[in-house]
Amino acid sequence: MAKVMVSLPDDVLRAVDVEAERRGTTRSGLLRELAEGALRRRSMQRAERMAAINAAGANVGHGGRVADLVKATRPEH
Repeated sequence: MAKVMVSLPDDVLRAVDVEAERRGTTRSGLLRELAEGALRRRSMQRAERMAAINAAGANVGHGGRVADLVKATRPEH
């Protein structure tokens, strides 16, 4: 397992420590869990968007509309 150094504002670090203690885990364990959850949600959102695009019939050749399709389905953040 790789080790990384992360810089966080003091107030965020305090909140992480409080939450880690509340959950009975370590700072590293909590950050790993939060990162895995965020990445899993992002992956699921992308899969849902692709399914919606496919359901809309957009998977039948691009016909030169690929850029428009990407822009129309791009997430806000």
